Amino acid sequence: MGSTETDGLRAYVLDTNVLIHDPGAPYKFKEHSVIIPMTVLEELDRLKSGSTDVSRSARQATRTLGTLLDRMDQGAVAQGIPVGQPPDPDVAPGRLYFLMRGADREIPGLERESADNRIIAEVREAQSARPEEAVILVSKDVNLRVKCAALGIRVEDYRNDQVLDDIAAMTSGVHVGGPTFWDDLGADVTSWKDGGQTFYRVAGPAVSEWYPGLLVCENEHSGFEAIVREHEGDAAVLEVCRSHRGDRGGIWGVNGRNTRQNFALNILLDPAIDLVTIAGQAGTGKTYMALAAGLHQLYDDRRFERIIVTRETVPMGEDIGFLPGTEEEKMAPWMGGIQDNLEELLRTEDSWTAAAGKDMLAGRILFRSPVFMRGRTFNDTYLIIDEAQNLSPKQIKSLVTRAGRGTKIICLGNVRQIDSPYLTETTCGLTYLVQRFRRWPHAAHVTLQEVERSRLALQAEDVL
Repeated sequence: MGSTETDGLRAYVLDTNVLIHDPGAPYKFKEHSVIIPMTVLEELDRLKSGSTDVSRSARQATRTLGTLLDRMDQGAVAQGIPVGQPPDPDVAPGRLYFLMRGADREIPGLERESADNRIIAEVREAQSARPEEAVILVSKDVNLRVKCAALGIRVEDYRNDQVLDDIAAMTSGVHVGGPTFWDDLGADVTSWKDGGQTFYRVAGPAVSEWYPGLLVCENEHSGFEAIVREHEGDAAVLEVCRSHRGDRGGIWGVNGRNTRQNFALNILLDPAIDLVTIAGQAGTGKTYMALAAGLHQLYDDRRFERIIVTRETVPMGEDIGFLPGTEEEKMAPWMGGIQDNLEELLRTEDSWTAAAGKDMLAGRILFRSPVFMRGRTFNDTYLIIDEAQNLSPKQIKSLVTRAGRGTKIICLGNVRQIDSPYLTETTCGLTYLVQRFRRWPHAAHVTLQEVERSRLALQAEDVL
């Protein structure tokens, strides 16, 4: 083999958290070698027992390795198990190796009792044994990556499932045309009415960048607002958004205070949209509008039989430990924000009416943990997934695939406020979902920007 500089051969050492995050990771490195240290195998064995997502992922990763071993003669495993799919047919596929040595090598300043430190020692061993390859540790643990950087060990984050290089590139769901909006479209514009709604067929170079579910507007304060219903090449069909501003257009007393909030209410109420994703900082009205739209469709339109709310239980501070009671009671501490919004929507001067309203909701609004969602199918359900930025792409997939007949899923979150230690703005489940469903005609996304909670909340977002 030639030098690293000439042929670019690399050997990737996988940390345990990479296999937990993506049990199929060994297949994702094309023609390059993949190395799994003995310490990682021991950690997978320790984690595989249990009913949590981590345990399930550990078992799946173990099954993946078992499947690979079954393909090989046991005596040939040391020569590497083919796992890669190189782009060039003349290049040999990548191989998977198990690193059995190196844990006894000591590194000054690092305690051997730490699994991370043993992995570092094993990476050093791989570097010594593979001088013809660039050995790189792949880990989602920031602290381990910092240690490696300090020791001069090449290290990278696992980015195979990263849908964006920069979160600023995530679609906002809004196209602002500006004062030249109609001039850019030229004279090729036709309009008609159908079912009380106004439609436009437009064409032009700017249209080629649009996609179904996109909000198209002249500006973000007033004027023309429409959703792209159909799109092909440089032509599109637009449907003018309904106005939910003012008392007459309000939904359960909730009004759109700006263009993006008005659009959010439109897509939340739209029967043609099965998946709605709403991103935005605290106080932009994500949960409040989602609940109001759900209550309207549950009781006024009778489109759904129930509302289910779920969220990942990642503590903001010190964990409060195990909680007694039923699933509803265990989820109660995590649903404080939802309960606050429900109480605000049901607020009335008549205490008896307020109590009757809460009794009416009993059994129709359910709080569920994502842990118990696996294997279930929800029909005729308005499913709200709150704090979706704390879910991994795998977890978000397992929740969205629960949708059955007549179900609508609403994913809410703030990608700037991630509590999970192994997720980033570009790899979290919310970003993954937005980008993957961006061009599906039955999905729509909007990023809310204006804080409507209070002037104190707005100032806090700006200065803290």
